[in-house]
Amino acid sequence: MSPILIAALCGMALLVAVCVRRIPQGQVYTLRSRGGRIRTVGAGLHVVLPLVERVAHKIDLAGATVAVDRLHRGAQDYRALVYFQVLDPQRADVVIDDLEGLLQVTTRRLFDYAVLPDEAEARRRWLKQSLNSELRDRGLLVARVDLAAA
Repeated sequence: MSPILIAALCGMALLVAVCVRRIPQGQVYTLRSRGGRIRTVGAGLHVVLPLVERVAHKIDLAGATVAVDRLHRGAQDYRALVYFQVLDPQRADVVIDDLEGLLQVTTRRLFDYAVLPDEAEARRRWLKQSLNSELRDRGLLVARVDLAAA
């Protein structure tokens, strides 16, 4: 075999290795092209054009938890654990960089300034429903909220 043919085959193999991305189960990658277009790809093998597209975000669909401290209600301080999941990766791509901050600010605002039920279980349900109504348009689902006195 000639050295030129070997170099061409190695170059093609390298190009294929760079272009093919394996996305793990339970994750979605958002790809941005040079023109600003966003494409989401799910689990499996996908072709990504190295000079045209880049991986913008790796979004885990399994869910996560955010701790929110310093919630005030009268003289009592509370701490909340917000369990959430990404339902629509394309919508969540816009806020994914500061998702923790968004959840903390929204939870504090809702908890500190709203009229809450007196019962603890009703307060948790109300906070979960309120968070879902505000965050559903951003592709997020709040699965559970735990409140505890700090």
